[in-house]
Amino acid sequence: MTLLLAFFIGFFGGLRSLTAPAATAWAVYLGWLKIERPLSLIGSLPAVGILTLLAVVELVADKLPRTPSRTAPPGLIARIVMGGFLGYRARTALVKALNTRDIYIALVEDLVAIAGSLWVVSKF
Repeated sequence: MTLLLAFFIGFFGGLRSLTAPAATAWAVYLGWLKIERPLSLIGSLPAVGILTLLAVVELVADKLPRTPSRTAPPGLIARIVMGGFLGYRARTALVKALNTRDIYIALVEDLVAIAGSLWVVSKF
């Protein structure tokens, strides 16, 4: 079960690079996830605040028209470091299959990343 949850948090991290670390920080802060020091510092109030702010900035910045593709070097490097890469292909395929604007799929992707990350960290 732990391996499956690790896969999922990596997948959600691939959708939004900073959502999974922010969800993990909240899980430690709220006592859902018990980890030892020094890793438990991720659950400190400053870390929770910073990671939450960065995750929100990422969610907003992704919707801006001038934001580069996640396959451009900055986005690609972040995804390689923080998680998986399958989300890009899924999002592109959904936009084409549903013949809709990218923003609608991006908003659904945000919800999946947030809810999925919170679900995974609540299981520990």
